[in-house]
Amino acid sequence: PGPRSYTTLRDEAVKLFNSLQQLESERDPVPLMQGVLQTCLDLPPLVDEIYCQLVKQTTEPPVPGGQGDLHYWQLLTCMSCTFLPSPPVLRFLRFHLDRTENRFPASEMAKYACFIREALGKTKGRECVPSLEEILVLMQRQEMICTVHCPGAPACSVAISSHTTAKEVAQELVSRLGLSQSPNLFALYEQSRRREQPVGSATLLADVLTRFE
Repeated sequence: PGPRSYTTLRDEAVKLFNSLQQLESERDPVPLMQGVLQTCLDLPPLVDEIYCQLVKQTTEPPVPGGQGDLHYWQLLTCMSCTFLPSPPVLRFLRFHLDRTENRFPASEMAKYACFIREALGKTKGRECVPSLEEILVLMQRQEMICTVHCPGAPACSVAISSHTTAKEVAQELVSRLGLSQSPNLFALYEQSRRREQPVGSATLLADVLTRFE
């Protein structure tokens, strides 16, 4: 039950596999990637399924490092910043990352494997799937630029990752504004047309940006 219409897990797994096949030749893979991530968020039992499918697709690819192969690695990167697989699948995934780095050192696949390994050590689960902007920067293994408007000061640009919390951004801004010795408490607020509310200190800024999107 929910705003989206799903069938059985088996049928959805087949649909996701078809999406992965389409991803290989997709000129603009970002919306398709976000759709796969959304399905996994709505149907958690499929997270392990997609991890296993992506490991299979990135093992012995017809053209290692080709566009289709890299699209799979890019989706695997987005998965690693959004969901943690179950322990057995996580062990197998780490083996796959090690194997890729050993077989293709200094390649794009090896760079993605290294990025994914580091991300898996930080991922704790997301409220929202990555925004289109976040997926684009993850595909390049880069950080997003978040703009924060401060009272009495110009807007500040802060580089954030998929794992950066509101507390970390607030602390950085307090330091930049020379308020480290202030006895006051500081917090981030998100403001839309209808409401303004504080952002919880442990909230991931990437989730807030997805809500804006």
